Amino acid sequence: MAQSNAAQAVANIFRTPELKEKILFTLLCLLVYRIGAQITAPGVDPQALIDYFANQGSGGLLGLYDLFTGGQLSRATVFALGIMPYISASIFAQIGAAVLPQLEKMNKDEDGRKKINQWTRYATVVLAWVQAWGFALFTQSLAGVAPAGGLFRIQMAFFLMAGAVFVMWLGEQITERGLGNGASLMIFFSIAESIWPGILQTFKFVSTVAVGAFSLLVLVAIMLAVVAGVVAVTMAARKVPIQIPQRTMARGRMREASRSFIPLRINSAGVMPIVFAQSVIVAPGAFAQFWGGPRASQFAELFNPGTTLFYILNAILILFFTYFYTSIIFNPVDIAENLKKQGGFIPGVKPGAKTAEYIDEIVTKVTLPGALFLTAIALLPVWLIGLVNVPFTFGGTSLLIVVGVALDTLQQMQQHLLLRKYDGFMKKGRIKFRGRQSAGGF
Repeated sequence: MAQSNAAQAVANIFRTPELKEKILFTLLCLLVYRIGAQITAPGVDPQALIDYFANQGSGGLLGLYDLFTGGQLSRATVFALGIMPYISASIFAQIGAAVLPQLEKMNKDEDGRKKINQWTRYATVVLAWVQAWGFALFTQSLAGVAPAGGLFRIQMAFFLMAGAVFVMWLGEQITERGLGNGASLMIFFSIAESIWPGILQTFKFVSTVAVGAFSLLVLVAIMLAVVAGVVAVTMAARKVPIQIPQRTMARGRMREASRSFIPLRINSAGVMPIVFAQSVIVAPGAFAQFWGGPRASQFAELFNPGTTLFYILNAILILFFTYFYTSIIFNPVDIAENLKKQGGFIPGVKPGAKTAEYIDEIVTKVTLPGALFLTAIALLPVWLIGLVNVPFTFGGTSLLIVVGVALDTLQQMQQHLLLRKYDGFMKKGRIKFRGRQSAGGF
């Protein structure tokens, strides 16, 4: 029965012209993105760079960046920077809007948001140039990867910056005219592309008896359990009930009383705490490489994956950044004000400041299990390799992104189907509680 409902929903997609056009446009843009991902920047020996990344492993900031770009950084393609400069600029804009009152005021106005978006684009260009220049210097520091000289640096920086700006434009086109969030979908497909080689490599090691059958079964069981856990935590939310009383509208019309809820998600911060934590934890290694000397190298080795200090520091940073980023993107005061404007209230709680305090208290409580789950997901690859001794790194970070983007895209498709009075992908289930669907946009 469930399969027939899903098949009917897929058939309804092609009966909805608007949804069909959005999907085809999105796939076309992603195809262009993947074609550009195969074009190597001039002057670089890609095989030498790939060998260097293979020897360094997937840890560190470069490994994380390479994961988000689908291996383009290690191949030095024209899209090597991917969508990451735009995402970084957007994060800075979010933090600025939470810290600076002027930006916060602009963010509440449509014209102000347009101006902030324009500033974000300018910041993307600057960040892309800085990162491209740094990557050019990095490739020149490796033996046999790139030629020396300032001409190569300028050429490399220009190509990578132009590629990053084009990717930003392509992502905005997907968001405006396609289906889903363009930046998220680009990262989604980049990660999905890199998963299959890892799976094939794992089975290759099993066929050569380098990895036992029992270890493979343990790996599969852990993968299934983790996937189920990620889906459950991504969907999980504490539903705070609200009531909106009957109200007289313009021209004597009456708004009926209604009951709804505010969904407070357990993992509101998504994957960003892991990204911030890994960016900070690689700082000692970068410092040692810049400073040089045996003492600096010994100090950096204390923070290598697998050490006790690495586990402790990584866990502390993820917990801190989970609460920090949640406080930036989630404002209980705004929710309380919007609820008060609509005449709504939480049963047993006074409107206004008391409502904001009540919501903030709940968010603080539900964020803790989400932060602990993110910590376990971040440390999962290291534990997994040590447990079953397999070369395939089943990254929890990538899994969080894949599951979150897939659920959000599926939700948008379901909304289009329901608007046309078609049945969605599931008649029952908590997918309808994700995003802004419930509680009137709170």
